[in-house]
Amino acid sequence: MTEPFGISPTVRPKRPFFLRRGPMENIATVVIAVGFLMLFQPFLLVLYTYSLITLLVGTAMFIIVSKFPE
Repeated sequence: MTEPFGISPTVRPKRPFFLRRGPMENIATVVIAVGFLMLFQPFLLVLYTYSLITLLVGTAMFIIVSKFPE
């Protein structure tokens, strides 16, 4: 049996951007990469100071986001 307007009952609406696994894993990876670059740059002490925090935030974000459904 078909639904009105040709919509199948098994079609689920798309999740919002911040609840999708793929894009959020990419953002977490970029945050980790930025923290890594901040750690190894020789110019600004303030970037070096916050590099570990940035790495930890990116890593925690990746761990949490990797549990999201596909």
